[in-house]
Amino acid sequence: MRLQNYGFRNFVGCGFGILLPMSGPVCLLHCRKMVGLSLGEKHFIKGGIDQNIRSDGRKRDYYRPIFVETGVIPQANGSARVRMGATEVIASVKAELGKPSALHPDKGKVVIFVDCSAVAEPTFEGRGGEELSAELSVALERCLLGGTSGAGAGIDLTSLIVAEGKICWDLYIDSLVISSDGNLLDALGASIKVPYDDPLDA
Repeated sequence: MRLQNYGFRNFVGCGFGILLPMSGPVCLLHCRKMVGLSLGEKHFIKGGIDQNIRSDGRKRDYYRPIFVETGVIPQANGSARVRMGATEVIASVKAELGKPSALHPDKGKVVIFVDCSAVAEPTFEGRGGEELSAELSVALERCLLGGTSGAGAGIDLTSLIVAEGKICWDLYIDSLVISSDGNLLDALGASIKVPYDDPLDA
């Protein structure tokens, strides 16, 4: 297992969104839906923006340190635990050989599922956790798979082809939110992207 501290510069960011190649509106939309702010909180945040300082002393454009531990689930083809402040997530990647779809014979397949642990946040209990899990899964699919195949995509589906139209890699990505303290999409994106190369390189 490797434990590393990834600084902000080690990732390709899109401002306030996920730390992966893709535009930010999807991520911003989900952040607005997840967090409700009082008038006092809005004034506090605006004051921090005007003075270029956050409540923990960082400047506006300074990211929280990202700690990544790989190989945390031995049964998976690739896995990682990511911590950003008090936010902690785990992701595993399972790779299986399959057949490409007739619609996309030159692309492999990726299925992403996010589970929000009820102990991570009181609002995750019951329906709240189910709804957020679904929103995060959709947001990650858009950020990771919605780009143009190639260098601009979070995951290049054409790289999962073994024999065009016949054999491809099917990746099953399962993520668990252990604790939530902001930057959920960033942490989840990093936990998926870091071990993503492992199944194909193994």
